[in-house]
Amino acid sequence: MIRHSRSAALALCALLTLTACDAAPDAVAPDLDSPAPPPAALQEALAGLGAQEAAPQHLILTRGRWSPDLADAVRAQGGEVLYQHPMGMLFVSGLDGAGVEALSGRGDVAAVEADVWYSLDAGLDGAPEDAVVASPDNPAAAFFFARQWHMRAMGADAAWAAGRLGSPSVTVAIIDTGIDYLYPDLQGRVDLGRSVSFVPADAPFLEAFFPTRHPVTDLHFHGTHVAATAVSNGLAAAGVTSRPTLIGIKACSFQTFSCSLGAVVSGLLHAADNGADVVNMSLGGGFPKDGLGPLVAFINQVMTYVNRQGTTVVVSAGNDATDLDRNGNIFTTYCDAPGVICVSATGPTAAGSVNGPFMNVDAPSTFTNFGRSAISVAAPGGNTGAPVWAGCSTSSLVLAICRTGTFVVGISGTSMAAPHVSGLAALVVEDVGRHPGRVKSAIQQGAEDLGQPGTDKFYGKGRIHAGRTLGL
Repeated sequence: MIRHSRSAALALCALLTLTACDAAPDAVAPDLDSPAPPPAALQEALAGLGAQEAAPQHLILTRGRWSPDLADAVRAQGGEVLYQHPMGMLFVSGLDGAGVEALSGRGDVAAVEADVWYSLDAGLDGAPEDAVVASPDNPAAAFFFARQWHMRAMGADAAWAAGRLGSPSVTVAIIDTGIDYLYPDLQGRVDLGRSVSFVPADAPFLEAFFPTRHPVTDLHFHGTHVAATAVSNGLAAAGVTSRPTLIGIKACSFQTFSCSLGAVVSGLLHAADNGADVVNMSLGGGFPKDGLGPLVAFINQVMTYVNRQGTTVVVSAGNDATDLDRNGNIFTTYCDAPGVICVSATGPTAAGSVNGPFMNVDAPSTFTNFGRSAISVAAPGGNTGAPVWAGCSTSSLVLAICRTGTFVVGISGTSMAAPHVSGLAALVVEDVGRHPGRVKSAIQQGAEDLGQPGTDKFYGKGRIHAGRTLGL
């Protein structure tokens, strides 16, 4: 892989507990690029565990359906099967070179490919304040709604006013660093029975610090922020919707903030086979089409399968300010895959205060990838004027302060744009059913046509708008 999408935060403008929204936080915010150190006891325990090296991981692609005999052969070579799917894939860990060679020689194996990791970046700063809780009955009453320019820009408030708050029968899967399902905005929204982790290296930390928690628990903060942007109880900050069900799928390590290709495709298949109506993927990267041809073909095969299962896939375009029309031999994951909704980012270029007024809210974000052939729609993702606001994981081992109360965090990136589309997609599913093509078409037709008429390199078919899409 030669390019990494920085689909985490480019700039995290503030980290705050629930408190009065009428004034900006103090200018003496601590620098969280180097997050505040954890309490001494936790620091000592972290040092004792040390960095958990991930065992070598591979994707085994088979000729037709896999057989139990192949799984047995993996174990005989010292490997562990993390996930397997009848379409012809095993995601395994622990194989050495001899094991890879032995399995590659089998007649039922088409390829044994080393896993690919997508490295993501995050830049943070902010200040804490006292906690307060608002009412969950109306998203516009969420405590930090005043600074959520992004919900107003996409017309989410118009949907709320019309009673379009989503349905628990519609499910949105979040493939990310996990979800803090105990965060107030997410309590009761996450189906833990269908949630899963494909990141074994997180397990020792979970056992040490949160032994009673589900493996999908977010030890970072990114996945919780993404989930609460799409679906939120509206206590701390509003989400696009309030009532859909979430599935957490952990595919990204909190230690390195990198996401495994094997874990991501396993998560996609798990989501599709477990009834997810929408999958959000705020992650991505790219690699040469010729060098990793089998993986490109396999990703396309997975996306086609997921689409046929009735699952709409929303992906972030990436934060490299790259023209995806001119990326040559690079396969951009996952905007180059069939059937996806690829989302670029927009946001204000200036603000009078943390609560606005916000200027030029539909400007293309300075970091967003673009390209007429790639971008489906644009959505609020933050910009130089303001970030996107949502919850911070109370189980974060990266931002120690978030474990001490109910915090919201402001982040900018196409990672933040994608869940706005996923939340809207959950509402569209109520109207058109589990038909990804219809969902994508409705979102594109309802978007506000910005930039060049028709298809613009930054906006695609336009910046999403909930009111227009839902016919309000």
